[in-house]
Amino acid sequence: MKTFIMEFLRELLYFFKIRKKYWLIPLILILLFLSFIIIITGGTALAPFIYTIF
Repeated sequence: MKTFIMEFLRELLYFFKIRKKYWLIPLILILLFLSFIIIITGGTALAPFIYTIF
């Protein structure tokens, strides 16, 4: 499993490098951060804040 994740990240970075899609990296990091926060808190406490964002 660990090698799969490392290989996936390596291919993803290679894709960003070849396609020059560096602007996607902050977007992906923000989405991962928000999804992590929602998973940790259970989603119900953050629901009002998420609705105001979108």
